[in-house]
Amino acid sequence: MPQAEAAGGGPVVHGPIGLVVRAQGRVGLLHRLAGVIAEHSGDIGSVEILDNSDANARVYFEITLPGSAEALVEDLRRLPEVTAVEPVESLQRIYGKRIIIMGGGAQVGQVAIGAISEADRHNIRGEHISVDTIPLVGEQKLAGAVRAVARLPRARALVLAGSLMGGEIEAAVREVRAQGLLVVSLNMAGSVPEAADLVVSDPVQAGVMTVMAVAETARFSVDRLKRRIF
Repeated sequence: MPQAEAAGGGPVVHGPIGLVVRAQGRVGLLHRLAGVIAEHSGDIGSVEILDNSDANARVYFEITLPGSAEALVEDLRRLPEVTAVEPVESLQRIYGKRIIIMGGGAQVGQVAIGAISEADRHNIRGEHISVDTIPLVGEQKLAGAVRAVARLPRARALVLAGSLMGGEIEAAVREVRAQGLLVVSLNMAGSVPEAADLVVSDPVQAGVMTVMAVAETARFSVDRLKRRIF
């Protein structure tokens, strides 16, 4: 099938698209599915095994394609172990950028109020920003959770909401910042505020400013701030 061409002469890139593949769970299944996608010059942005049972394995792909998805879907369906291929709207399109809020329950709730209210304002204008929260206490639990945010799909920013954080949590903050994650901290005791990109005293304002920092519909950038503590 000939590929459509963009105005500059190259192929039109479609995506990311979502595909849910149902198949018999066999060793090497993911390798064979990825091979077919590669034959169509598909760029796999993310993959998740939803169910790994022998009779009904389910694998979710987000793929960017230089062309339409019909030919890829048909070739995947021809694999003997595949029972169904369902094109779906991508999670990037539905949920978009993710903001993760973690720490003490009361502070997390207040940050969420600001973040959700501000995200609603931008999502109405065409953005896709989702807010995830998890109340956690304990240095090791929080440090592990901070490091895990860098592995979450579509995570753009982390807000640390608590009264005292430092030690291993600070080290984890510096690690994820080095990987490109924006980290906002409440103005709390401990060394975490010294490691964060932005420190905000009011939890509701912290949620609002974090959403503004990741939203393309907001004229706000942490890099342009003359100070980083508010």
